[in-house]
Amino acid sequence: MPRHDHSHHDHGHHGRPAHGSAAAHPATAVKAGAIYTCPMHPEFQQTGPGSCPKCGMTLVPLVPAKEVAAEYTCPMHPEIRSPKPGNCPKCGMALVPVAGTKEDDSELRNMTRRFWVSAVLTAPLAVIAMAPYFGVMEPFGIPMQVRMYVELALGTPVVLWGGWPFFRKFALSIKNRSPNMYTLIGLGVALAWIFSIAAVFAPGLFPQEFQEDSGQVGAYFEAAAVIVTLVLLGEVMQLRALGQTSRAIRELLALAPNTAMRIEADGREVEVPLAEVQVGDKLRVRPGEKVPVDGACMEGSSNVDESMITGEPVPVAKKPGDRVTGATINGKGTLIIRAERVGADTLLSQIVHMVAQAQRTRAPVQRLADLVAAYFVETVIAIAVLTALVWWVFGPEPRLTYAVVNAVAVLIIACPCAVGLATPISITVAMGQGAINGILFRNAEAVEKLRDIDTLVVDKTGTLTLGSPRLVDLVVEGMTESEALLLIASLERASEHPLAQAIVKGAEDRGLRLSPVEKFESITGQGVRGEIGGRKVAVGSRRFMESQGTLPASLADKADTLRTQGKTALYAAIDGRAVAVVAVADPIKETTPEAIKTLQSEGVRVVMLSGDSRKTAEAVGRQLGIDDVIAEVLPDQKVEAIKSLQAQGRKVAMAGDGINDAPALAQANVGIAMGTGTDVAIESGSVTLVKGDLRGIVKAIRLSRATMRNVKQNLFFAFVYNALGIPIAAGVLYPFFGLLLSPIFAGAAMAMSSVSVVTNALRLRRAKL
Repeated sequence: MPRHDHSHHDHGHHGRPAHGSAAAHPATAVKAGAIYTCPMHPEFQQTGPGSCPKCGMTLVPLVPAKEVAAEYTCPMHPEIRSPKPGNCPKCGMALVPVAGTKEDDSELRNMTRRFWVSAVLTAPLAVIAMAPYFGVMEPFGIPMQVRMYVELALGTPVVLWGGWPFFRKFALSIKNRSPNMYTLIGLGVALAWIFSIAAVFAPGLFPQEFQEDSGQVGAYFEAAAVIVTLVLLGEVMQLRALGQTSRAIRELLALAPNTAMRIEADGREVEVPLAEVQVGDKLRVRPGEKVPVDGACMEGSSNVDESMITGEPVPVAKKPGDRVTGATINGKGTLIIRAERVGADTLLSQIVHMVAQAQRTRAPVQRLADLVAAYFVETVIAIAVLTALVWWVFGPEPRLTYAVVNAVAVLIIACPCAVGLATPISITVAMGQGAINGILFRNAEAVEKLRDIDTLVVDKTGTLTLGSPRLVDLVVEGMTESEALLLIASLERASEHPLAQAIVKGAEDRGLRLSPVEKFESITGQGVRGEIGGRKVAVGSRRFMESQGTLPASLADKADTLRTQGKTALYAAIDGRAVAVVAVADPIKETTPEAIKTLQSEGVRVVMLSGDSRKTAEAVGRQLGIDDVIAEVLPDQKVEAIKSLQAQGRKVAMAGDGINDAPALAQANVGIAMGTGTDVAIESGSVTLVKGDLRGIVKAIRLSRATMRNVKQNLFFAFVYNALGIPIAAGVLYPFFGLLLSPIFAGAAMAMSSVSVVTNALRLRRAKL
């Protein structure tokens, strides 16, 4: 039953020193490890545990990038921070550990202990109190005169000890003028208990109609005790649920190995704790071991299982020069790697940090729920006062009893415990699921906005394609392919051009040993020429070829065909005769066609942006079934393209590599940065796909839609019990059917709403993406 920001006052009071602690600080102002926040009110932060002054929730700690000294925050007010467990000064909720902090379940143990002791005392108390309604006048053989004292003895410890955390939070809500669910619980339980104490020790204070034949006045110890026990049950469930939602982060943290095998300068191999690994260290990764840190492979080859980062089950082949990521699992080969990112800089640490930070942010829908809940609490108190007055003035005898009991029932059933949980618990579960699937949300707002996206703008290079040109076609006339490629690649090795590098790599991949070049010459914008082993070789454009000699029509036709397929075609001449066409292209990622089809079937319009020539861009668009192609755009024009789509009323997501696309990512309703390997462009978009795979966008949109459905269901569960129960608790059915709602049943309905919300939110962990 997490609590909400139930105050509709402005946020001005956040700046004052928090309850029993130093002044509230922004996260940046205090060293990591010291600041606590409320899960519902991220803007509230303080240097120490406690309860949220707005909604009474227990504070939870802010998130560091790596393991730090224990730190706690409030699940409802992420800005509340504390170095030890406690309650949120805003909402009174139990603080929970920040990601990276060792799990501390002291609050859960405390609430569980209070619940079980209260349950053991409340069970016989309820039986004794209810027995006379079933004709048993002396339950357990207890005489009528003694029964009141037994109820007092059983009920008082439950109310005063079991309910003490709620009274403390009730006092905070009054002190901070921030009505919340604890205001209703505190008022209801205190009224029932004080009425009962007066009934036992001063029955003469009550009018004649209140007194039974024996002179005793009916007490409500069982109502107060049952309510406290049910609220404690809700607290225990909520603390367990919050523990489960942070499990994804704990599982991620547990992936990192504890030690690494370091190769010293003298060749000795020493096993060292992971914390001692420095950038530049040489490390051995044996078969089956986890890669200790992010780095580059220096020697050896193996297949590495990267599913924990990418969600893809197929292991990736690694050879010297390839990047490896910490916590991924090595296959059957041995690798020697050079450490490049250690500690908090590793991809795993960044992911953990980002997920944990995001879980502490609030979705826009949360603010609406907060506002509704704030007015709701004040309205309920007004209804309870009105109920008491109406029963006291117009009700049957004993009027005061009816007035108090019905007012208490209204306060208890209306308690919006589950409203506070409804949004944050779903968002938190969703972000954990996203991380497991290689989708990182920057904040809760991104989860909410992604659901409404109807247009996806994709950058061609690096998003739809691999982002690096490759040699894809070679057409040769009058000599063998390998002979021609050897001469062409040997010449191109002297050039710095990306297309030249692609040709050289293509030749090396085919196992050709390149020869040295003499008399190398580069003609800007046209091509290159030189001599290899006494043979004159030239590579370049059509105009360049025609200046070298004749160009056969068959080669010219072939080059035109390749260009219509979106490839860049170059001619090659050997000894003054054009003999070959070399085609270089940026290949489309294997997963792109499937992702585009799925997005279109989900009702998302896909628009391709490219700086390439219109011919090349349209060829790629045709291959992928994308009708909307905007070609020859410069990076700053991408922003204008997105603005024009938004002007048509479309909700636009932009997917790009996060560097030259940064302005466009910022302009879009949701910016999606395509992360590749360890160069995750975490700062660019609201969403980062750890693996640069468009299928991740499909998963992210499905997860967003499932989450917002889940939030709506939760808000329904949170309010439906209250809305239906308030009129019945106030007694509107009494004149017609003689029906009244006991505070005990009101407490049970309130607990049910919290159970429904927690159970429903945890269903998201099984959502099919």
